[in-house]
Amino acid sequence: MTERDRDRVVVAGALCDRGRLLAARRSAPEELAGRWELPGGKTEPGERPEDALVRELREELGVEAEPLDRIPGEWPLGKGYVLQVWTVRLLSGEPRPLEDHDDLRWLGPDETDSVDWLDQDRPAVAEVARRLRAGSAPAGPAAGG
Repeated sequence: MTERDRDRVVVAGALCDRGRLLAARRSAPEELAGRWELPGGKTEPGERPEDALVRELREELGVEAEPLDRIPGEWPLGKGYVLQVWTVRLLSGEPRPLEDHDDLRWLGPDETDSVDWLDQDRPAVAEVARRLRAGSAPAGPAAGG
């Protein structure tokens, strides 16, 4: 088994809607409280990362979402965890901070630097902002949204 095989995956969703990215402010643990992240969480043993992301976004935000493209790369989180990020399309629901967050903000591609992101989220956020500026990020619900 390689060292990489032992890493547990933490998934995060770059939830995009109407040309904006959703940022979530951590309320816990104490050392992360007040900083912003892409919402998500740990995969369960045997769970596909995409399935974990759907589950985590339902639990944390109360929304149904569809993982689309994985952002290239992964970022070490320490203690044997790595972060993987997907672009995500909102299918239904209005995001609410239900678990581990106390605030949510929709940010345009030129506003992503206005919050204090967790360090490991910064490379993925920069890539998503680039995609939003280029018009190649998911747009959100097809009709009526």
